[in-house]
Amino acid sequence: MDCDECLERLYPYLDRELGESEIAEVKRHLADCPPCEGTFVFESAFLARVRDCQTSDVAPVALRERIILRFRASD
Repeated sequence: MDCDECLERLYPYLDRELGESEIAEVKRHLADCPPCEGTFVFESAFLARVRDCQTSDVAPVALRERIILRFRASD
C-alpha cells in the first residue's frame, strides 16, 4: 500500500468501515510511514473532538414546551 491508497482509506478506517485485511494493510502502512501516521493522529483527534462536541438531537423539554405554547398562541 502506498501513501495515496492509505490516505484514501483513512476515513473508512477511522469509521471502522473496512474489512479485516484492509485494516491490517492500513495499520502496517501507518506503522511504517511517519507522515501518514501523523495525518492519522490528527484526523483521529479531530473526529474525537467532533464527537465530544455533539449534542442530543432532541430539544430540552422546556424548550419544546415554549415552542408549543407559541404555536398555540399564534393560532
